[in-house]
Amino acid sequence: MATFIKGEVNILFIYKSTAPIGWKPIACLTSNSLATELATIESQTKCDPGVVVKSPGTFSYSIDAEGQYIDTTTAGGDTAKTSHDALLAIQMTKQNVQWKIDTNVNNATSVKYFGTANISSLNLDAAAGDELMTFSVTLDGSGNILNVDPNV
Repeated sequence: MATFIKGEVNILFIYKSTAPIGWKPIACLTSNSLATELATIESQTKCDPGVVVKSPGTFSYSIDAEGQYIDTTTAGGDTAKTSHDALLAIQMTKQNVQWKIDTNVNNATSVKYFGTANISSLNLDAAAGDELMTFSVTLDGSGNILNVDPNV
């Protein structure tokens, strides 16, 4: 029998290399996704005129996430999480980040993906009225997706 995994347990983390060192969840996400793509190389030769041969090309991926903006900077804020403010600071340094997607943070046998990416897009939305501030982020992958924590 299949075991179904709820989307709410699929958490996106960013690795913090300064004290306190470790994986910090991106705060209050409402959704996150991992999209992979394998390019196709098409070729034709004079040996087989009119026959198209397709071969695998480059592998690429991106991660999109949306969430509610929270205060992660003040003593009263949730400094254990990463929100728009921290993501913006990382993006402005033009450095890659290490990311992790974990399907269940309480289960040692859960599916985990790890990788490196740059923050290619970061948006902050602040509507008038009683609406909460939200943000969206896109991580543009660099290299392969791993199944083992590179920091262990």
